[in-house]
Amino acid sequence: MLIYPHKLGGDVEIINGLNHYIGMKTLHAEDFIEFTVLPYIIGFFALLYFVAAAWGNKKFLYFLFGLFFAFGILAMVDFWRWEYNYGHDLDPNAAIQVPGMAYQPPLIGYKQLLNFAAFSMPATGGWLFIAVGLISMVLVGIEIRKTMIARKAAAIMVIALSFSLMSCEAKPLPIRIGVDNCEYCKMTLTDPRFAAELLTKKGRVYKFDDIHCLLLFRKSDAVTPDNIKDEYLSDYSGDHAFVNVKTSLLLQSDELRSPMGGNIAAFAKQDSLQKVQDNFKGQIVSWENLIK
Repeated sequence: MLIYPHKLGGDVEIINGLNHYIGMKTLHAEDFIEFTVLPYIIGFFALLYFVAAAWGNKKFLYFLFGLFFAFGILAMVDFWRWEYNYGHDLDPNAAIQVPGMAYQPPLIGYKQLLNFAAFSMPATGGWLFIAVGLISMVLVGIEIRKTMIARKAAAIMVIALSFSLMSCEAKPLPIRIGVDNCEYCKMTLTDPRFAAELLTKKGRVYKFDDIHCLLLFRKSDAVTPDNIKDEYLSDYSGDHAFVNVKTSLLLQSDELRSPMGGNIAAFAKQDSLQKVQDNFKGQIVSWENLIK
């Protein structure tokens, strides 16, 4: 027996004659509403797939695949219900009766029913439906993969941009004694104890050999106060690491003898300042007063 979208074909009458002996109802196309609506459903899906191909919208493809998959599941459930009803709802007065025996054919595959072998397999139309479903699944998988790749690429770009911004963030640069020149007086930096740096909001770093040069540079037209991001002074003690002017402790003494006569030393810690102040007569000054 062959099942078409709109009718039953093959040796239907012979099958009905054989099934009569076990009390199974006869098969007639007019008893099934599916043969009335199935051609329209197939045409509907064909139209939607043409729309999907012409439109090229992946969300519509996802929707169509989901709808087609749901239809396939529903069709198989309906077909199984068909077979169950015909295999179990038997005439109690049938010529052949086997207690506890049901004659439900297999949904797909092979099943032995008494001395008959029952096969159920898709024909050309069924395989076409399966092919459409598989092709749709592949296309959906490709689109999802492309989306995932795009999202990963976007995430990588965001991370890379974040690291780029972090790496571009203005920060003090190491002083190269005997190589770097002061931005203001153009003299070569020779004493790491008095070095200073000014960082702009755009990321540029200016180096100075003396706080005095930094203060004069601030008063020039080379940089405006609203463009200054941070300023750093070399710690007079220890390894001469840079200290932000906002937290630095400043000692002014003529005995310090800085390169350009500023004679101001910066310290990160109070005890370091105290040790130097014990040896050099001077006074504590603030950065706020120096830049006025």
